[in-house]
Amino acid sequence: MAVHSNRRQRRKAMSDINVVPYIDVMLVLLIIFMITAPMLTQGVQVELPQADANPVDSPENTEPFVVSVDAEGNFYAAVGDKQDEAVGPERLMAITSAVLSRNPKTPVMVKGDSAASYGNVVSAMALLQKAGAPSVGLITQQPESTENAQ
Repeated sequence: MAVHSNRRQRRKAMSDINVVPYIDVMLVLLIIFMITAPMLTQGVQVELPQADANPVDSPENTEPFVVSVDAEGNFYAAVGDKQDEAVGPERLMAITSAVLSRNPKTPVMVKGDSAASYGNVVSAMALLQKAGAPSVGLITQQPESTENAQ
């Protein structure tokens, strides 16, 4: 006796996931990130200080080249006889290039007024880097009392 061999067979639930749409989405995202990533890395390269900030030792006892930014956004280069005169962006780049051509290991520092605009200080740093400074440091003052802060 044959038991109904032509019975309808039950369909099994499909346990495979179709990954093709996920691969397509992943490739599209990869292309988007490859295009936008270089656009996001703009800015001024600065060597960030450590938590315990120590005074900077200049190599070979070289005096640092200091650029000051006052509250109005004027630039002052600490070189030559006319340190009290404001210099324009082009003149600042020319002075920086001249100082660094004489001694490429000269440390370059920016001293910004506490009332100076952040944009003016960053502009000074960008100009110094365009002029050939490999790294630019920031001059700060020590807090008046660190014992009372604890």
